[in-house]
Amino acid sequence: MRLYLTEGNPHCLKVVAAVELTGTRCELQFVGVEERVVPFLSHSKLPCLQLDSGNYLFSTNAICQYLFTLRGKEPSDLTNQWLEWEATELQTALSGALYTAVVQGKKEEAAGTLQKKWTYIDQSLTRRSFPYLAADAITVADIVLWGALYPLLSDSAFLLGDLKALRGWFERVCAVAACRKAVESILKGKGLQGLKPYLQKQPAPSQRAETPTSNEPEGGESADRVLTEEEIRAAADSWSKGLSGWPKPKLIQHPVLPQPNEKNVLITSALPYVNNVPHLGNIIGCVLSADVFARFCRLRNWSTLFVCGTDEYGTATETKALEEGLSPQQICDKYHAVHAQIYQWFGISFDHFGRTTTQRQREISQDIFRRLLERDFLLQDTVEQLRCESCQKFLADRFVEGFCPFCNYEEARGDQCDKCGKLINATELKNPQCKICKGTPVVKSSKHLFLDLPKLESRLVKWLEDSMVSGNWTPNARFIARSWIRDGLKPRCITRDLKWGIPVPLEEFKDKVFYVWFDAPIGYLSITANYTDQWERWWKNPEQVQLYNFMAKDNVPFHSVVFPCSLLGAEDNYTLVNHLIATEYLNYEDGKFSKSRGVGVFGDMAKETGIPADIWRFYLLFIRPEGQDSSFSWSDLLLKNNSELLNNLGNFINRAGMFVCKFFEGRVPEMELHDDDKRLLAQATWELRQYLQLLEKVRIRDALKCILNISRHGNQYIQANEPWKRIKGTDADRKRAGTVTGVAVNVACLLSVMLQPYMPSVSASIQEQLLAPAQCNVLADEFVCILPGGHKIGTVSPLFQKLETDEVESWRKRFGGQQPEEGSADQSKTEAKPTAEAKAAAPVAEDAGKGADPQRAKQLAEEVTKQGEVVRELKAQKAEKAVIGAEVTKLLELKKQLVLAEGKTAEAPAQKGKKKK
Repeated sequence: MRLYLTEGNPHCLKVVAAVELTGTRCELQFVGVEERVVPFLSHSKLPCLQLDSGNYLFSTNAICQYLFTLRGKEPSDLTNQWLEWEATELQTALSGALYTAVVQGKKEEAAGTLQKKWTYIDQSLTRRSFPYLAADAITVADIVLWGALYPLLSDSAFLLGDLKALRGWFERVCAVAACRKAVESILKGKGLQGLKPYLQKQPAPSQRAETPTSNEPEGGESADRVLTEEEIRAAADSWSKGLSGWPKPKLIQHPVLPQPNEKNVLITSALPYVNNVPHLGNIIGCVLSADVFARFCRLRNWSTLFVCGTDEYGTATETKALEEGLSPQQICDKYHAVHAQIYQWFGISFDHFGRTTTQRQREISQDIFRRLLERDFLLQDTVEQLRCESCQKFLADRFVEGFCPFCNYEEARGDQCDKCGKLINATELKNPQCKICKGTPVVKSSKHLFLDLPKLESRLVKWLEDSMVSGNWTPNARFIARSWIRDGLKPRCITRDLKWGIPVPLEEFKDKVFYVWFDAPIGYLSITANYTDQWERWWKNPEQVQLYNFMAKDNVPFHSVVFPCSLLGAEDNYTLVNHLIATEYLNYEDGKFSKSRGVGVFGDMAKETGIPADIWRFYLLFIRPEGQDSSFSWSDLLLKNNSELLNNLGNFINRAGMFVCKFFEGRVPEMELHDDDKRLLAQATWELRQYLQLLEKVRIRDALKCILNISRHGNQYIQANEPWKRIKGTDADRKRAGTVTGVAVNVACLLSVMLQPYMPSVSASIQEQLLAPAQCNVLADEFVCILPGGHKIGTVSPLFQKLETDEVESWRKRFGGQQPEEGSADQSKTEAKPTAEAKAAAPVAEDAGKGADPQRAKQLAEEVTKQGEVVRELKAQKAEKAVIGAEVTKLLELKKQLVLAEGKTAEAPAQKGKKKK
């Protein structure tokens, strides 16, 4: 292996320390700052590790993880959490602080911006008993954070004060010989100033205000970036090209097939069980996330096939059929239609949504089975199984519950524990119970077939290493797959004593069917085969096809170990997953979704609220559980709709279009760019490129913030340039108003394209209003003028509606499970039945005064005063009603928040024309 480094590059510290600490044999080669080492990148990316296979790693954290893994040091959950925090939160703050301290010479200012980060690390160390971040011994997390922090913490200007835990940890890691050697190699004894030549050649980093750690995307209103003159000039040059020479959107012709010398993307979403109605967590965990990525790939003009379908075999279907008095096939037909309708309403753009109860599924599953049998990758053994004598049947794994033998979780299933994630044989459960009749099952013997995972382990490990290095596997997917390998693979049973399933094509086993987790992933292949007879061009073409699997984390073992082993053992050149994208779990109001208890919103209920599908999509993607579990919250949904969509995104796009209609007779005015305009183009271009990079890495939630950042910049640009004032001024003022309006409406058009993966209906509505040319629907890394001077736009109308608190509260109650009936012992006693209005106000009245927040109230009072001045000024200038209305809405919302912050009862709004004294 060869590690390419740059002297004075702060990112090189951690990788050199990792090489030294792990004792990895690796050639260190120093190169120039701008030297392009990775042949397929258009710019320099250092440090960079060239593997013996010829592949490259150029993420510093990935390099460090790889080096530690080579020495058998697998990261723990806590280690992975630290690595994610360092990459997503610490590095953003550090890059700005380093630039401020070294290039601008403002050390005190830089130190102030990092105090919260120091405190966070110190408190985390204090809470735990071990001397390092994640264990009693040094781990990759310590090396990564030490390398990031060393340039600043080693300088006397950055004193840690009372942060004793952080100071002690830093001194311990600094004392490690590998770290001392890394400092000597990279900084050459020059300290912080040794970084200056390198940092001076880098673009000025984003300057972001300090925000608390949260599950939300970084950025938001504080997102701002120092732009270089070169970036501003380049953005203006790109803008001037217009759509001439712009690529045309690829015409989608079915069947979609991979094309030579093009990027071919195959996307699968985990197959939902047919007998379950999906809830919001199921939807964001697989189909919606996959849909965003599929739409993005099509906008990139890549050949893209997106398939999914219902998983229909197994005992779950048999049991549901008994409950409803139908045959298993009738149950499958009924609920397959339910799933299809739900996904259609949510706007999921499958190329084909199929099912597993097909002849193709039988043929392909049995073919893979025969190939495994012929190659001696199957074993026979007698299995002790749980049988319920009351139900007169062997119990499928998911119909047995008991205490987990590993972690004692009391609701572990017979195949897997949802708490610790380990796979279980049903007979290993403590105190097992039949989920159907609640009886205690007995153990019986039965002969079964097993996939010989230990025999396939060496092939699997080699493939996993290559796939994880070259592909985008989420951290949880990497951890789960590696933990399986670390714990040692065992033969896995692939047959079951059931009737409803694919028959095993052997006479001795003719009364058995395949276990659903053997044949269900094969559903991806058979669903594609039912879509096109040329399915093998996708599924037996690993050289030309990139496969992306989307799922929740509980499906990772089967997609990363069991199914790949089946395909590797079949030895038929199958396409294996290159990118495994797994989410954490979405909870409901800090609890769990439960159909039986009526808790949570399920797919067939979302439509009943009257909230458009695109609003659901936006909110679920905004809180997508990347890296950690997240929660659906009705209050937060209201806040995000009214602030991010209505007041930010919708406000900007509507104003831009309305100015064209009102001031310029519906035609985009001619534009003569000034510095302010070029700066906005550069800001939009930078956010566009961030968006592209993030989505290519399938960081869906983080990419969404780029859209919202652009609209924030747009709102600030309009507010600063005041076209509604300038249109009434001199010829020069009117010309300036035209340029601002023209640039703004073009930014709105760019946003319509970027929104397509997230909110396809809203995107189409914007383009319909702007009469945008179809050619704009291609995403590239340049922002060009899409709507030139003279372009005629259509009728402009608002995109979003405000959600009211009383609406949200009614939905919260409706979907919150069983409520106490009126007059029950749980209710407070009342003298008389309250009116509807009093009922609505009661929760607020009860809490009045309890939730007072004087500091927040003071801040809001100042904001109310400022916003009131904005409204008065607009009215004095006789600005258009839409503009005034939007600002009045903001003012009323601020006043409502102020009342609550003061701990008062929210009052009904005053009647029109009457002012409250």
